Amino acid sequence: MNKTAQSVWDNCLSFIKDNIQDQAYKTWFEPIKSVELTDNALYIQVPSKFFYEWLEEHYVKLLKVALTKELGKNAKLLYKIKMENTYGNKQPFTEQLPSTNRPPVKPQNVDAPLKNLDPELKNPFVIPGIRNLKIESQLNANYSFDNFLEGDSNRLARSAGMAVANKPGGTSFNPLLIFGGVGLGKTHLAHAIGVEIKDKYPEKTVLYISAEIFTQQYIDSVKKNNRNDFIHFYQLIDVLIIDDVQFLSGKSGTQDVFFHIFNYLHQNGKQVILTSDKAPVDMQDIEQRLLSRFKWGLSAELHQPDYETRISILKNILYRDGVEMPEEIIEYVARNIKSNVRELEGAIISLIAQSSFNKKEVTIELAKSVVEKFVKNVKREISIDYIQKIVSDYFQLDVETLQSKTRKRHVVQARQLAMFFAKKFTKSSLANIGSQIGDRDHATVLHACKTVDNLVATDKQFKKFVEDIHKKLTL
Repeated sequence: MNKTAQSVWDNCLSFIKDNIQDQAYKTWFEPIKSVELTDNALYIQVPSKFFYEWLEEHYVKLLKVALTKELGKNAKLLYKIKMENTYGNKQPFTEQLPSTNRPPVKPQNVDAPLKNLDPELKNPFVIPGIRNLKIESQLNANYSFDNFLEGDSNRLARSAGMAVANKPGGTSFNPLLIFGGVGLGKTHLAHAIGVEIKDKYPEKTVLYISAEIFTQQYIDSVKKNNRNDFIHFYQLIDVLIIDDVQFLSGKSGTQDVFFHIFNYLHQNGKQVILTSDKAPVDMQDIEQRLLSRFKWGLSAELHQPDYETRISILKNILYRDGVEMPEEIIEYVARNIKSNVRELEGAIISLIAQSSFNKKEVTIELAKSVVEKFVKNVKREISIDYIQKIVSDYFQLDVETLQSKTRKRHVVQARQLAMFFAKKFTKSSLANIGSQIGDRDHATVLHACKTVDNLVATDKQFKKFVEDIHKKLTL
C-alpha cells in the first residue's frame, strides 16, 4: 500500500495520542492538517505561527519519534503556516518553516579604530544624566494564573500568556493582543502574565497601565513641554502592558507617540502586551501603521465561558471564600448566568451575602430570586451597533438605510438620534461615532447632537422619540 500524507499523519497521530493527555491532543494536534508527502518529508499545515512555535518548544521530540517510526531515520517535518495578507489581497499566503533547533545568533565582533580614546563606543540609546527611577509595576498580585481557570473559551489566550511569561520578548507573539467582550478576563490575564514574569525574572521592569491613563500622561507631557522625557521613560520598560488599547481611537497624537515607543521596544526585544474589546480588524480610527503592528504577533480572543468552565469558576470562588454550597445551586447559577465571568462572580457573591447577612439557608428558591434580581440589575453594555439597531427598529428602517447618504428628513433625524445616543452612552470619540454611523466626520456628529438638543426643547413629538428610545436602551 502506497503511503500518503494523510495515512502517515494518521499513524503519527495515533502514536502521539497514546503519549499525551487528551486535552493537549485536542488543543494542539486536532487542528493540524496533513498537506503533502515527498520522499521522506511530511508537510503539515498549522493555523498560526503560535502553533508552530508551541509544537517546536513542547512536542518536537514526540513528533520526531512518531515521524521516524513512519518514514525512517531521515524523516523531515515541515510546517506550512497560513498567514494573513496585509497588502490588500484578501487571499492568505502560506509561510513554510522547517522543524529545526537553530542556535542563537552569536555576538558580532567589530574592529574599532585604535585612535578612539574611549575603549567602548557610546550606546546612542543611553539617556545622559538619567537618575535611578523607582517604577511601580501597577500589577495586582491577586490576578494570577492560579485563579485564571482554563477552559475551551480561553485556552489559546491563556497558553499564549504562559508562553510569553516564560520567555518575554523571545517568542513570535510580540505583541500579544488579548481581545474579547466585557468581563471575560482580559485584564485578569494581562496582570497574570505580568505577575508571572516578575516571579520568573525579578530583574525585568514590568509596567501595567490603562490606555486612558497613558493618554492623560501624554497630554500632561505636551502641556509641560517634556514629550521626549515621556518617550524615554517608556523606552526603559522591559514588559509594557497596555489595557483597553481601543481607547486610543481618534487620538492621533497619543497614537503617534505610542507608535514610536512600540517600535523601540519591539526592535530591542522587549515584550508588548495589549488588551482590547475588539479585534484589530474591527478597531475604528486607529492608524493603519499601528493596526499592522498589532497583527505582527498573536491576537487571541477570549470567548464567553462554556457551562463546564462556569461550574469550575463558581467552585473556585466558593473554595477561595471557604463556602460550601449544594451542587444543584452551583449548577443553577452556572446555567442561568452565561454572559461573562464578572457577572458570574457577582451573582455567587450576592448569593453568599444574602445567605450570611440574612441568616438564610442557601436554597434553590433563594438562588432563583438572587439570580433574577441580579440579571435584571446588570447594566447592558451599550455599543454603537446596538444603538443603531434600536433606533432603526424604532423608525422601521434597516441599519443600511440609517447609514446611507440619503437626505430624507425621517432618515436624517434617525441618524442624528443614533449619533446623539452614541455620544451619551459610549466612551467613543466623535470621530469614531461618525465613522461607524455612515462614515461621517466628527463635525457632523457634533452638529447632530446640537440639533437633537434644540429639537427636544422645541418639538414635543421629537422629545417623545428621544424618551422612547432612551427607555429602550436602558431597559
